[in-house]
Amino acid sequence: QAKLVEGGGGSVQAGGSLRLSCFQTGWSITNYGAAWFRQVPGKEREGVAAIWTASGYTFYDDSVKGRFTISQDNRKTTLYLQMDDLKPEDTAMYYCAADWRDRPTMPLLATEYNTWGQGTQVTVSS
Repeated sequence: QAKLVEGGGGSVQAGGSLRLSCFQTGWSITNYGAAWFRQVPGKEREGVAAIWTASGYTFYDDSVKGRFTISQDNRKTTLYLQMDDLKPEDTAMYYCAADWRDRPTMPLLATEYNTWGQGTQVTVSS
């Protein structure tokens, strides 16, 4: 029933910015937590940023702290990832995820979420 749709990816030069969005539909209540993950072909999916919806508390992987910002709109229907000072190492397919069961206890762990988008590609060139 629930559906997540990502957008906002693209190709940018190192040092540039992108803003990813994830529209959440198919639910009559807000999610308890949401997150962004990324994956490159030869590696496991890794958590980038997460948010506890009720409190607004955020979590970030060390590799993106100070550069990325996760947020949701007031209605909690759209998840965002503001990406600044992008680096070639940020190149990946980015996925949004959300969960309506409870607040994720390990917010950057993929198994905490069972609703996923199809992904949006981010490519950063030097």
